[in-house]
Amino acid sequence: MPDLLIELFSEEIPARMQARAREDLKKLVTDGLVEAGLTYASAGAFSTPRRLVLTVQGLTAESPTLREERKGPKADAPAAAIEGFLRSTGLTRDQLEERADKKGAVLFAVVERPGRPAAEIVAEVLERTIRTFPWPKSMRWGAGSLRWVRPLHSILCLLSDEGGAQVVPVTVDHLTSGNTTEGHRFMAPFRFAVTGFDDYAAKLKRAFVMLDAAEREQAIWHDATTRAFAQGLEVVPDPGLLSEVAGLVEWPVVLMGTIGEEFLGLPPEVLQTSMREHQKFFSVRNPATGRIEKFVTVANRETADHGATILKGNAKVLSARLSDARFFWENDLRTVQTVGLEGMAAGLAHVTFHNKLGSQADRIARIEALAREIAPLVGASPDLAAEAARVAKADLQSAMVGEFPELQGTMGTYYARAAGLPEAVALACKAHYQPLGPSDEVPTDPVSVAVALADKIDTLTGFWRIGEKPTGSKDPFALRRAALGVIRLILSNNLRFGIMVRFAQAGAVADAASLLDFFHDRLKVHLREQGIRHDVIDACLAMPGNDDLTLLVKRAEALSAFLKTDDGTNLLQGFKRANNILAQAEEKDGVEYSFGADPKFAETDEERALFAALERAEAAIAPAMQAEDFAAAMAAMAALRAPIDAFFTAVQVNADNPVLRRNRLNMLHSIRAICARVADLTRVEG
Repeated sequence: MPDLLIELFSEEIPARMQARAREDLKKLVTDGLVEAGLTYASAGAFSTPRRLVLTVQGLTAESPTLREERKGPKADAPAAAIEGFLRSTGLTRDQLEERADKKGAVLFAVVERPGRPAAEIVAEVLERTIRTFPWPKSMRWGAGSLRWVRPLHSILCLLSDEGGAQVVPVTVDHLTSGNTTEGHRFMAPFRFAVTGFDDYAAKLKRAFVMLDAAEREQAIWHDATTRAFAQGLEVVPDPGLLSEVAGLVEWPVVLMGTIGEEFLGLPPEVLQTSMREHQKFFSVRNPATGRIEKFVTVANRETADHGATILKGNAKVLSARLSDARFFWENDLRTVQTVGLEGMAAGLAHVTFHNKLGSQADRIARIEALAREIAPLVGASPDLAAEAARVAKADLQSAMVGEFPELQGTMGTYYARAAGLPEAVALACKAHYQPLGPSDEVPTDPVSVAVALADKIDTLTGFWRIGEKPTGSKDPFALRRAALGVIRLILSNNLRFGIMVRFAQAGAVADAASLLDFFHDRLKVHLREQGIRHDVIDACLAMPGNDDLTLLVKRAEALSAFLKTDDGTNLLQGFKRANNILAQAEEKDGVEYSFGADPKFAETDEERALFAALERAEAAIAPAMQAEDFAAAMAAMAALRAPIDAFFTAVQVNADNPVLRRNRLNMLHSIRAICARVADLTRVEG
C-alpha cells in the first residue's frame, strides 16, 4: 500500500492562517480520496511559513470495481422514456437487460465501473483542492487564473512504496508537480529531491527547516525559558504569541535583548503589550520585582555574530516604540494630575455609546446610580461604589488606551492610583470589566463587584429596552457574555438578591420577564457544564424566588445530588405514580382532591404508616425550607420513599368504597404538596 506526500510551496503564508490551512488541506484531500473509493491508514498535516504539507499513510493502490444495477421503464414503454433512460446510463438499447416483473418485462441497466489507480485519483483530488482552497484572503499573480494566499511556486506530489517513488502528474496553470522541494530561504536556498515523507522530513531538517509547528513552539519556549532562568528571570507566558511566532520562522533562533533603563519605569502591561503587538517580542520579567526588564525575539536564521546585529536592530526599533509609549504614559499622568480622573472622563460626554442609549457619559451616570443601589447588597460603601463608577471608564479618553485598546481598565487602575484615589476605586477600574469569559477571574472586592454588576446589568437592560436582543448565533453586543458575567459574579460571591428588582432599578424594561428567561437560559448552560441536568434545573426554576440566582443554584445542586441516590430515584418513581393516579382521578371526576386526608379512615397499617411519615416530613421540611437547608429538606423527603413504596404495594387507591377512595386520593395530594415544597418534580424526567 503506497504512501502519499504532498507539498505546496509558496511565498510566506500569514501565521494566523496556517493552522486552519493545515486542517483544510487534510480534510479536502482525504475526503476526496475516500469519496473516490480509496482508503488510508492515517494522515498528518504540517505547515511552515512557506509550505503546506500532507502525508497520507497506507493508501490503497486503486479504487474497487463497482457494479451498479438501475431499474428502468417497462420494455414496452414509449420510445422517449427509454431514450431518456439510455442517456442517463450511457448505454445502448441492446446493452439493457429485460427482466420479468409482476406487471410485465422491465428494462435494467447493469453498469460496471472499473477501479482506477490511486495516482489518477490523487491527481484529480489535488488539482481540485488547489483550485478551490478556502483561503480567507487570496491573490492572483501572473497570467494564470489560480488564486493562492501568496504566489505558489511548486507542487510536490509523490506516491511511494517498497518499489520506489513515483511523481503523481498534476498540472495547475503554469505549475507541474515534481519530486523536489527547497530548504531554508537563506541558510539552504537550493532544491533537492525526496523519495517519501521520512526522507523529506530528514532532508528538510538538514536544510534548516523544522517542519512541525508544535516542534517549533516547543523549541522556542524551551530556549527562551532556559535563557531567562540562567539570568534569574522568567518569560511571561503568552500562548497566542508563541503560536504566531512559530508560524513566522522555519528555523527558530532565540535571542534575548535588554530594555533601555529609561523605559523600565513603564507599567509592565504597557511594555508587554507594546512589544507583543509591534515587535512580536516575549516579555522577560524579574520575579523579585515584577518588572519587565528584557525581551526575547525569535530570528529565522543563525548568523556568524550569533544574532548581535539582529538584536541591535531590534533594540533600535524597540526604543522608538517604547519612546512613544512613554510619551503616552507621561502625557496621561500630567492630565490626571491637572484635572483628575473625572476630568479625564469628561470627554466621554462626546463619545456615543449607542445612538439609542446616549453617550458614554450617560451610561456612566446610569451605572453610578445602579452601583449605589447594589453596593449595600455586596458589602460595599455606596459612596465608594459611585466614585468608582464615575472614573472606571475614564481611561477610554487616555492616549495610552487610544494606542492600545486592550489596556482599557488596566491603565485606569494606574491612573487612579496616581490620582490618589482609594485602592478599592483603583481596583474597580480594571475589575469592573470582569469576568470577560467563562474562565476569566471573578472580582471579589465589594466595590469592584458592585460596579461590575451595575455595568453588565445596565448593558443588558439597555439593549433589551431598545429591542436589540441576541438572535440565534448573532450577539453583536455580547449580551450572552454579560449575562454569564452577572451569573458568575453573583454565584462566586454568594450574593443574595432578586435580580428582577435590579432590572427595575436599571430602567423600566417592558419585557423584563423575557430578560429573566434569558438569564435562566445562560444559567442552564453554566450549570450543565457542572453536571446538573436540564430537567433538574427546570424543576427548580418552577419554584418561587427563581430570580434569586444563588438560592436557585443551591436548590438545583441539592436536588441533583438527591436524585443521584437510590432514595431519590425511587422516591421520584413513587411521586410520579402518585401524581399520575391523582391527575387521572381529578380529570375523570372533575374535582380537586386537596381537602386533607383523615387518618381515621385508614384501613391498613401501610396507610397509617404513610400518614405518620407525611406528618413527620411536613414538620421537618417546613423549617428546613425556611432556613434554606435544602439538603435537610431532601433528607426528609427521602424518608417518604419506604412508606410510599409499601402503600402502593398493599393498598388499592381507587377502592370501591367512595369514602376510602376519596381519602386515599387526598393522601396522594399530600404527597404531591409536600414534595412541591422542595421542587417541581413533575418536570424531572424518569
